[in-house]
Amino acid sequence: MDTTDIKSYMYFVGQEARAASRLIAKADTATKNQALIAMANAIRRDESLLLAANAKDLENARAKDLEASMIDRLALSAKGVAAMTEGLMQIAALADPVGEISGLNYRPSGIQVGKMRVPLGVIGIIYEARPNVTADAAGLCLKAGNAAILRGGSEAINSNQAIAACVKEGLRLAGLPETAVQVIETIDRAAVGELITMENFVDVIVPRGGKGLIERITKEARVPVIKHLDGVCHVYIDDEADFDKAVRIADNAKTQRYGTCNTMETLLIHAEIAPRILPVLNKIYIDKGVELRGDETACDIIPQIKAATEQDWYEEYLAPILSIRIVAGLEQAIDHITKYGSQHTDAIVTENYTRARRFLREVDSSSVMVNTTPRFADGFEYGLGAEIGISTDKIHARGPVGLEGLTSQKFIVLGDGQIRQ
Repeated sequence: MDTTDIKSYMYFVGQEARAASRLIAKADTATKNQALIAMANAIRRDESLLLAANAKDLENARAKDLEASMIDRLALSAKGVAAMTEGLMQIAALADPVGEISGLNYRPSGIQVGKMRVPLGVIGIIYEARPNVTADAAGLCLKAGNAAILRGGSEAINSNQAIAACVKEGLRLAGLPETAVQVIETIDRAAVGELITMENFVDVIVPRGGKGLIERITKEARVPVIKHLDGVCHVYIDDEADFDKAVRIADNAKTQRYGTCNTMETLLIHAEIAPRILPVLNKIYIDKGVELRGDETACDIIPQIKAATEQDWYEEYLAPILSIRIVAGLEQAIDHITKYGSQHTDAIVTENYTRARRFLREVDSSSVMVNTTPRFADGFEYGLGAEIGISTDKIHARGPVGLEGLTSQKFIVLGDGQIRQ
């Protein structure tokens, strides 16, 4: 297929995906699992080929002087290949959501009304440097009964095509159409513009990447989008918090990994406990190379802290930088999160049951936590298996999007000859 005529090429891809989606939707669990296991075996077998393809991408990336962080995300190791195979095997082991019936109840007329979980149809996934997303996305979409159109970043084209060959082999060995998962073969950015406007062929778009990518998709798409834009996550340490728990959680929330969307970016501390706990946390953060930016009260307690600006409270640093605000209590903490947060993940540390319940009820984020770190906000830790991403939307999927988030529900009605009077 000629990929130079982008419009015609993407139209062809869309047609093939729509046709394949009907076959995948009615595939049984055993067949889908067979395909997933065959994909995993092919990736394991072709490890050297995948690493060689990745080496080409890395060479090209370095020649283009791409940022070190981009190259780090792009790099694929033997450990990364093993993780892809393990991820596919885990998806195969998960319960199949398709066809699940819930809420079946008799109505006064004698009919039974319930809901059945069904695939979304065709899912377009647009992502940047990480080649492992090709395997993860293919596996999740397949298990949930969907066809997938995957558009990876141009910097990972060789890696993605090598992984795609393994995916196609798995589909073929299971007797499923290879077009159930299509990895776009062109690096022309116009392909993205076509994909996100193909209303006849694509049912939902999932962007995975930086803020610029997600802003563009959200603005230009004519297809529904599952996404989150920012991860401005908070931890609030209450004056009735267990001191040791609070220190462990505030440390882990920021320093376990810096570049993830569920990393804490702002720490809120009750004014009563701040003089005691902030010096302890300050030493931990300084020892780990974290730059602290505080409000006036925080700077009074620790004079060497840099003064925070208004913009800092909105900032998703994705780096060893942390904003700290001292608050009068729970009310002010919730107000701060409401104004500056991104509805991603927020946590409270407290031994006060009433305050914990109020925090859970009033903080309007996709994940709200008590006495633990926001770093747990991902599909694997939630028991969903792998995830396709995090959604801060309020319609359809919210929070980590696993298999269930890649399906919808339809009403089903069971009768025995009843007619409406």
